Parts: sequence; structure tokens; C-alpha cells
Amino acid sequence: MEKNAKRQSETELLVCIKCKRPHAVPSDSRRPGQALFDRITTLQTPDGVKITAVECLQNCDHGCTIALRGGSSKWTYVFANVDETAHPEVILAGARQYRDSTDGIIPWRERPDHFKRNCVARIPPVVQPQET
Repeated sequence: MEKNAKRQSETELLVCIKCKRPHAVPSDSRRPGQALFDRITTLQTPDGVKITAVECLQNCDHGCTIALRGGSSKWTYVFANVDETAHPEVILAGARQYRDSTDGIIPWRERPDHFKRNCVARIPPVVQPQET
């Protein structure tokens, strides 16, 4: 398998479907996290990105939350304060950048603004790169 294809096949976008915003009234019976997942899955998903609904990312005080992970050799990122109507395209653009990175790190200046300001956690890869 080609190296870039391997990176692409390992990228997963996790969307918390239980997320809600304090004191916000949803426009329908769905929680904002479910609405976010529903909206994202109607858009063109980047090749090599798998979108997965998850029950809870334990970031309940900070609105909708997503995570990007990419196999054992990439950093995992968790992002909060995602708006289910304004951010789906931004999230998919960021997922594409993440997929194309070798280590999961999107250069700061190239990150979507929302990713720059709303990163909750950065989790190191399981397999650390070998120093030469």
C-alpha cells in the first residue's frame, strides 16, 4: 500500500452525538451533537476519512466536540465549541489537512481558525517516532 494511501485510510473523525450547549434550546428534537453528525455526513467526505458517531467525549461544558485520530503513529486532537450549522465544512477541511499530514500535526498557520482557538487536547501517538 502506498504511504499516502495508508495515512488516508487510518484517519477517523469522531463526532460526539450527545453534545449539547448549556442553556441552548435546539431547533428540533436532536441534540446539537447529533445535528452536527447528521450535517457532516450529508457533505462530501474526503477520501480516506471515516466519520464515526460516538456517545460521549466528556467535554460537555464546551458545546459540540470532535476528535481526529489517525492510527498509532499520529497525534490525536480534540476540538470543542463546534457549531453544528457553521462548522461542518471547516471540520471536513481540517480532517483533510490532518489526513494529509505525516504525524497528525497541521502547521499552525495552515489550521482552520476554529482549530487554532478550540483545541481541548493533543494526545501523543502510541508509536513515537525514532530519533536518528
